[in-house]
Amino acid sequence: MKSSRNFPFVTVSKKAERSLRGGHVWVYDAEIVSSSEKIENGAMTDVISLSGAYLGTGFYSENSKIRVRVLTANANETFTDAFFYRRVRYAVEYRKTVMKGDFSCCRLIFGEADGLPGLTVDRYGDILVAQILSYGTEMRKGVIFSALIDVLSEMGEKINGIYERNDVNIRKLEGLEEYKGWYGDSHPSATETTIVENGIKYNVDFENGQKTGFFLDQKYNRAAVARLAEGKRVLDCFTHTGSFALNAARGGAEHVTAVDISETALAQARKNAELNGLSDKMEFVCADVFDLLSSTNRGEYDFIILDPPAFTKSRKTVQNAERGYHEINYRAMKLLSRGGLFATCSCSHFMRDDLFCQMLYNASRDAGVELKQIEARAQSPDHPMLWNVPETGYLKFYIFQVI
Repeated sequence: MKSSRNFPFVTVSKKAERSLRGGHVWVYDAEIVSSSEKIENGAMTDVISLSGAYLGTGFYSENSKIRVRVLTANANETFTDAFFYRRVRYAVEYRKTVMKGDFSCCRLIFGEADGLPGLTVDRYGDILVAQILSYGTEMRKGVIFSALIDVLSEMGEKINGIYERNDVNIRKLEGLEEYKGWYGDSHPSATETTIVENGIKYNVDFENGQKTGFFLDQKYNRAAVARLAEGKRVLDCFTHTGSFALNAARGGAEHVTAVDISETALAQARKNAELNGLSDKMEFVCADVFDLLSSTNRGEYDFIILDPPAFTKSRKTVQNAERGYHEINYRAMKLLSRGGLFATCSCSHFMRDDLFCQMLYNASRDAGVELKQIEARAQSPDHPMLWNVPETGYLKFYIFQVI
């Protein structure tokens, strides 16, 4: 390692060294063997091996199990404002390339996948909604937000406000307070806006809606459902604000039943149906999906969609989650007649694709059906997956014909 370093350091285990040399960007607290006498929370910190080799530099977090989030393995980096501007520019230009006509409504920054750990920024037209889960990123959000406004402005894209959705409990693990509200003094008064995705209008409440107000990662999976929905009687389970149901209706479905246990979510879904002139072919049912699938008659629907919330957020609960996924998928498969269509997904990183596929196979055997795969999909490309950081890949999405 170069001798003239101005940053504090941590020395890590061989396990951590192998992980970092393999391209991962996290150092866990249990992997730190020794460190500088005092490292300030959020400070830039070097990571070195037991033999003294430089492995990278990143944000130090004194409270999190992820003790260092590595930004780069370039020992010559100085981490001036220009560094963060460069990261932001790369992220935005990537979306400009891969999202094309959907650039006005997409995820602009996806944390570690864009080299900006713990940061999510979603764009809803002229509004950006940000969430920060890293102490180091929180300390530098001023330059990052300025970079976003400047880079988008250079592209002719005007932004009228940045809203912070930092009202999540995980921030406490970083020693950060929970709050939500506008960043800076220049912003609109309203905290709702209208977006268009796949030709469908949605009212987005980015102050109170889940996450940043809307789930953007299923954009093209919804379009895939729309292409197959013509003439079908569709059951959309865990509909939330109605996105899959609306795509099916717009795709020409004969009738769509949208189900969710939250009446608040369904109220928003009804508004979205009205906004798009689709209310006449849709109905909204407030019910527990597990119960509804048990009481529905076989053959009542031609197309069933399962888009449940994450059943597991840790490795410890994967087995319990597998049982939950098995049960709802089994019940849905049992309801479809031969030739029926079935879309299913998991948004949990810990429910790996191999586990999810094995669960689907087991559920199909138990239901006495076979699955003919139509499509295998993942999150949209504005949520890029780094192969060296598997945590960035989380969404599994499959469409089958039941035979």
